[in-house]
Amino acid sequence: MNNDFYQKNTFPGTPIFNGNQPTPDQTSVITPPLGDIPFEQSYIENILRLNKGKKIDVYMSFPDSTEWRNKVFTGIIEQSGRDHIILSDPATGKWYLLLMIYVNYIEFYEKINYIV
Repeated sequence: MNNDFYQKNTFPGTPIFNGNQPTPDQTSVITPPLGDIPFEQSYIENILRLNKGKKIDVYMSFPDSTEWRNKVFTGIIEQSGRDHIILSDPATGKWYLLLMIYVNYIEFYEKINYIV
Protein backbone atom coordinates (compact mmCIF):
# COMPACT_ATOMS: atom_id res chain seq x y z
CA MET A 1 0.00 0.00 0.00
CA ASN A 2 1.24 3.51 -0.81
CA ASN A 3 1.02 5.31 2.54
CA ASP A 4 3.02 8.31 1.27
CA PHE A 5 0.21 9.32 -1.09
CA TYR A 6 -2.32 9.90 1.71
CA GLN A 7 0.12 11.77 3.96
CA LYS A 8 0.82 14.59 1.49
CA ASN A 9 -0.67 17.97 2.40
CA THR A 10 -1.03 19.22 -1.17
CA PHE A 11 -4.12 18.88 -3.29
CA PRO A 12 -4.66 19.14 -7.06
CA GLY A 13 -4.51 22.78 -8.12
CA THR A 14 -2.40 23.78 -5.09
CA PRO A 15 0.59 25.89 -6.21
CA ILE A 16 4.01 24.34 -5.80
CA PHE A 17 6.45 26.82 -4.24
CA ASN A 18 9.87 27.52 -5.67
CA GLY A 19 11.69 29.79 -3.23
CA ASN A 20 9.48 32.78 -2.47
CA GLN A 21 7.55 32.65 -5.76
CA PRO A 22 4.78 30.10 -6.42
CA THR A 23 5.22 28.10 -9.61
CA PRO A 24 2.03 28.54 -11.66
CA ASP A 25 -0.03 25.47 -12.35
CA GLN A 26 -2.59 25.03 -15.13
CA THR A 27 -5.38 26.64 -13.09
CA SER A 28 -3.43 29.84 -12.42
CA VAL A 29 -2.03 30.58 -15.91
CA ILE A 30 -3.36 33.87 -17.27
CA THR A 31 -4.57 33.85 -20.87
CA PRO A 32 -3.02 36.73 -22.84
CA PRO A 33 -5.31 39.27 -24.53
CA LEU A 34 -6.43 38.59 -28.09
CA GLY A 35 -3.64 39.41 -30.51
CA ASP A 36 -0.87 38.92 -27.93
CA ILE A 37 -0.59 35.15 -28.27
CA PRO A 38 3.02 33.96 -28.18
CA PHE A 39 4.04 31.30 -30.70
CA GLU A 40 4.45 28.62 -28.05
CA GLN A 41 0.83 29.17 -27.00
CA SER A 42 -0.74 28.62 -30.44
CA TYR A 43 -3.24 26.16 -29.04
CA ILE A 44 -6.51 25.37 -30.80
CA GLU A 45 -8.46 27.57 -28.38
CA ASN A 46 -6.31 30.60 -29.24
CA ILE A 47 -6.53 29.95 -32.99
CA LEU A 48 -10.31 29.75 -32.68
CA ARG A 49 -10.38 33.00 -30.69
CA LEU A 50 -8.41 34.74 -33.45
CA ASN A 51 -11.08 33.54 -35.89
CA LYS A 52 -14.15 34.43 -33.84
CA GLY A 53 -17.13 35.16 -36.08
CA LYS A 54 -16.06 32.83 -38.90
CA LYS A 55 -18.08 29.90 -40.18
CA ILE A 56 -16.56 26.46 -39.56
CA ASP A 57 -17.33 22.76 -39.74
CA VAL A 58 -16.29 20.84 -36.62
CA TYR A 59 -15.78 17.11 -37.22
CA MET A 60 -16.26 15.13 -34.04
CA SER A 61 -16.27 11.47 -32.98
CA PHE A 62 -18.15 10.04 -30.03
CA PRO A 63 -16.71 6.52 -29.65
CA ASP A 64 -19.18 5.36 -27.00
CA SER A 65 -22.31 6.54 -28.80
CA THR A 66 -24.54 4.04 -30.55
CA GLU A 67 -26.75 6.75 -32.10
CA TRP A 68 -24.06 8.85 -33.81
CA ARG A 69 -20.44 7.83 -33.79
CA ASN A 70 -19.29 10.68 -36.08
CA LYS A 71 -20.99 14.05 -36.44
CA VAL A 72 -20.29 17.38 -38.15
CA PHE A 73 -21.38 20.64 -36.54
CA THR A 74 -21.56 23.74 -38.75
CA GLY A 75 -21.74 27.21 -37.30
CA ILE A 76 -20.15 30.51 -36.40
CA ILE A 77 -17.40 30.62 -33.76
CA GLU A 78 -18.84 32.53 -30.80
CA GLN A 79 -16.34 31.61 -28.07
CA SER A 80 -13.56 29.15 -27.35
CA GLY A 81 -11.98 27.87 -24.15
CA ARG A 82 -9.40 25.28 -23.16
CA ASP A 83 -11.88 22.46 -23.35
CA HIS A 84 -14.80 23.75 -25.44
CA ILE A 85 -16.06 25.62 -28.49
CA ILE A 86 -19.34 27.55 -28.61
CA LEU A 87 -20.94 27.67 -32.08
CA SER A 88 -24.12 29.35 -33.26
CA ASP A 89 -25.94 28.09 -36.33
CA PRO A 90 -27.80 31.00 -37.99
CA ALA A 91 -29.67 28.59 -40.29
CA THR A 92 -31.36 26.78 -37.39
CA GLY A 93 -30.98 29.27 -34.53
CA LYS A 94 -29.30 26.57 -32.44
CA TRP A 95 -26.25 27.08 -30.26
CA TYR A 96 -23.76 24.31 -29.54
CA LEU A 97 -21.33 23.80 -26.67
CA LEU A 98 -18.81 21.30 -28.06
CA LEU A 99 -16.14 19.58 -25.99
CA MET A 100 -12.64 19.69 -27.49
CA ILE A 101 -11.92 16.12 -26.40
CA TYR A 102 -14.23 14.87 -29.19
CA VAL A 103 -12.86 17.14 -31.99
CA ASN A 104 -11.11 15.37 -34.87
CA TYR A 105 -10.50 18.43 -37.03
CA ILE A 106 -12.01 21.75 -38.08
CA GLU A 107 -12.60 23.15 -41.58
CA PHE A 108 -12.81 26.87 -42.22
CA TYR A 109 -14.75 28.51 -45.05
CA GLU A 110 -12.21 31.31 -45.40
CA LYS A 111 -8.58 32.10 -44.65
CA ILE A 112 -7.52 31.37 -41.06
CA ASN A 113 -6.11 34.19 -38.92
CA TYR A 114 -2.92 32.90 -37.32
CA ILE A 115 -0.07 34.68 -35.57
CA VAL A 116 3.42 33.41 -36.37
